[in-house]
Amino acid sequence: MILDPVTVEVIGNALGYTAEEMGIALRNAAYSHNIKERMDHSCALFDSSGKLLAQAEHIPVHLGSLPWGVKNTILYLKTRSIPLLPQDIVMVNDPYIAGTHLNDMTLVKPIFHGDKLVAFSANKAHHIDVGGIAPGSISMRATTLEQEGLIIAPVKVIEGGVPCEPVRDRFISQVRNPDIALGDLRAQIAAVNLGEKRVIELFERYGPETISGVFGELLRRGEKRMIHSLQAIPPGIYRAEDCLEDITGTGNLTWIRVSLTRSAEKLLIDFEGTDPQVTTPLNAVFGVTLSASYFAVKSVIAAENPLNEGDLKPLRITAPEGSLVNPRRSAPVAGGNLETSQRIADTVFKALILALPGRVPAAAHGSMNNVIVGGDDPERNRSFVYYETIGGGSGGRPGKAGVDGIQCNMTNTMNTPIEAMEQYYPLLFKRYEVREGTGGAGRWPGGCGIVRSWTLLAPSAEITVLGDRTKVPPWGAAGGEPGTPGTYQVHHRDGSVEQLSSKSTLTINKHDSLVIETPGGGGYGKHEPSSAD
Repeated sequence: MILDPVTVEVIGNALGYTAEEMGIALRNAAYSHNIKERMDHSCALFDSSGKLLAQAEHIPVHLGSLPWGVKNTILYLKTRSIPLLPQDIVMVNDPYIAGTHLNDMTLVKPIFHGDKLVAFSANKAHHIDVGGIAPGSISMRATTLEQEGLIIAPVKVIEGGVPCEPVRDRFISQVRNPDIALGDLRAQIAAVNLGEKRVIELFERYGPETISGVFGELLRRGEKRMIHSLQAIPPGIYRAEDCLEDITGTGNLTWIRVSLTRSAEKLLIDFEGTDPQVTTPLNAVFGVTLSASYFAVKSVIAAENPLNEGDLKPLRITAPEGSLVNPRRSAPVAGGNLETSQRIADTVFKALILALPGRVPAAAHGSMNNVIVGGDDPERNRSFVYYETIGGGSGGRPGKAGVDGIQCNMTNTMNTPIEAMEQYYPLLFKRYEVREGTGGAGRWPGGCGIVRSWTLLAPSAEITVLGDRTKVPPWGAAGGEPGTPGTYQVHHRDGSVEQLSSKSTLTINKHDSLVIETPGGGGYGKHEPSSAD
């Protein structure tokens, strides 16, 4: 059939906004501060075979893994002869199926028009706790996936529109804040239902033949766009490496290595040579490696393009099984989604600098600067779990300085307001400010990091800090200087100061303070002093 280009644009934009609207509904209905304030969730729509049609501008590490996870979920159900029927909703958090880590619960709803499966509505949201050995389900003490929390293979949480209470109850019985977990799960259900409603409205308005034709055309356009964008990269092979610190407990650096090969209409991104998987939770499942690779390439060569499965098709990503970026089950992975994802992106950016000098910024702060705190709050007569990520400086760019205090690369979450946190958690904030002078020098300097500090008001709490770039600073580019590394400290109530590793799990007591100083971004271009200097 011949498709009207205007109709294709209208339907394509309707799909994109539907994903955005799903995210608004999820945020508005959520219970946890992590979702309703930080917006740590992502939404997307897929065709009947699980190919990505449209996504919202949510969390890069979620979004790049969703196509992989949705296809894996469909295959898992198919191989076990579990049919997908109208009004079913499937939930899954197994990272080796859905991607990312156990905290990220994925919901997938099949969309039927009449009796025909026509699409899928899906979302992923970070639950603040899914069980395991530590509050928040993220701990440097975990050595297996099972220790990180409840593992849910694809299972129907709603079947034929009816809640599957045993599935729901098994989930909420394992978490430390069941009311919050159930509220967030209901918000996710509302969001996939909204996605279904909007897609059915499109089928009713335009008819199944037109909509199916538009789905195919959107994918063809996406592939054509990416092939065209790839031509900016000169044919050749471009290699780079970057490292993570303190992930093995030995003090050694752990390396990620990549080669980019551009030939004809493809870009091969190969992680051969990356260090083996580790026993600590910094392994990144392959879905995370896909996410970080997609993000880095698209950011440099096709930043303004909408993204669908067609755009991903010309990008071929491979990684050795058993490596840090493609571990074997049941390696722990909670921090791989957080910190290793950031370093994968940095490594691909480094290779792209060789391919496209003058188009790639210096390194951003390179860490999500994760903080997880959990314990009992006697004054409020409840237990609590709190999770957040903290921004830092972005790298200087050709023509512009970096930005101070911003979430960069694989995270795209919002700031959690101090007022909301002090109202709900036994924390008293002391400092939240820009860490002046921490951006790398250069013609276009890097952005500055953040200082964020609070004092514990509960009797005790277990905390995990999970960050990076405290030893190896964010690199500069084109002659720019590196940014200032970060620091993590506990200021004890007796006046002593404990310097923490960037990856630590420990217990603190009442009136102890956690002080986090996040890294600045690298500078871009050689600084040339003016007469005023």
